[in-house]
Amino acid sequence: MGERQDRDALGDIGFGYRPRAAYASDPAQSRGRLFDEVESPTRTPFQRDRDRIIHSTAFRRLHKTQVFVAHEGDHYRTRLTHSIEVAQIARALARALRGDEDLAEAVALVHDFGHTPFGHTGEEALNEKMAAWGGFDHNAQSLRVVTRLERRYAEFDGLNLTWETLEGLVKHNGPLTDAKGQGRKGLVPQAIRDYSELHDLELDRFAGIEAQCAAIADDIAYNTHDIDDGLRSGFLTLNMLEDVTLPGSILKSVRARYPALDDVRTGHELMRRQITMMVEDVIASTTANLKRLKPESADAVRAAGETMVTFSADMAATEKELKAFLYKHLYRHSEVMRVRGDAEQIVRDLFDVYFANPRAMPDGWREGLDRAQDRIKARSVADFLAGMTDTYALKEHRRLFDHTPDLS
Repeated sequence: MGERQDRDALGDIGFGYRPRAAYASDPAQSRGRLFDEVESPTRTPFQRDRDRIIHSTAFRRLHKTQVFVAHEGDHYRTRLTHSIEVAQIARALARALRGDEDLAEAVALVHDFGHTPFGHTGEEALNEKMAAWGGFDHNAQSLRVVTRLERRYAEFDGLNLTWETLEGLVKHNGPLTDAKGQGRKGLVPQAIRDYSELHDLELDRFAGIEAQCAAIADDIAYNTHDIDDGLRSGFLTLNMLEDVTLPGSILKSVRARYPALDDVRTGHELMRRQITMMVEDVIASTTANLKRLKPESADAVRAAGETMVTFSADMAATEKELKAFLYKHLYRHSEVMRVRGDAEQIVRDLFDVYFANPRAMPDGWREGLDRAQDRIKARSVADFLAGMTDTYALKEHRRLFDHTPDLS
């Protein structure tokens, strides 16, 4: 009780213990960290998580492909800039829904930590190489990064994040198992199961409202900003977007109001209006869900049996149409596919070299692997490879091979 009173006093001077909805995650009631620590006198546990994520090595290494390989142009999104954009939207949603903004931001900033160089392309190649040893999943890898691979603190490996942030990282897209522990979409990666045995993440339940905000913010960000990158590349045009319901309706409105506006500014007007429309739709739809379900606690959100932070039915349909358009005309564009094929080969080549000769990896990664079981050696190689930026992967390939594909 005394500790809570101290926290209430801190709230009066602006340290984050501010009023929030009954269904929000309350930092004063956090389920804590795997390793106990003395609490910060100036930051809530969720603010502290956010700060640890931003100061981590993994955060700085997010200079990785979103759609276009990082060195193709300075103005294309990377995983780093995408994560920042997701965090901004997640905070806006959490603020409107009276959740904890800091927790939503933390989950948004950490959600892509496990991505390989070259984005989903690299993940597919690494998953193929790891098939005999449990495969590779970027979400499970994110958990490995923040619970094992980051080595910054004297008393523990990882970042020792709160239960709520780890839960959001693992389950922001929904439960992973049913009530009997069976995977909802195939096997649950072993790294997630292993950690959950130590610090039960309740894999059969939904995540809190803040993680749900981060998840839908991810959709809003890439559905919008991938259009922007597609226009910049020339693979998409404004005329092509006229036939897609959501951007098409916005373009019609922009052109009616600004008939002489150039294409670049028209594109930016499209981006900001689309984000606004999607955010406002989520707020309205989620408010209706909350009124219908009436959750009285954060645990009630987890036990609701459905996602609470959602698009309306109409927006969900137009968002699905937009995703299909982007998949066909951008993600599967012939030039994107050419680069993907070359990037996959780079990841395969690097894995094969490191697995055959762990001494090709730098100090801190190769120790003890010469005599290690294949399972341990393969996972260590995957950890090293997954942490690479696009630039470092290309540099390593040039060091180890006579020919490296040109990804430009």
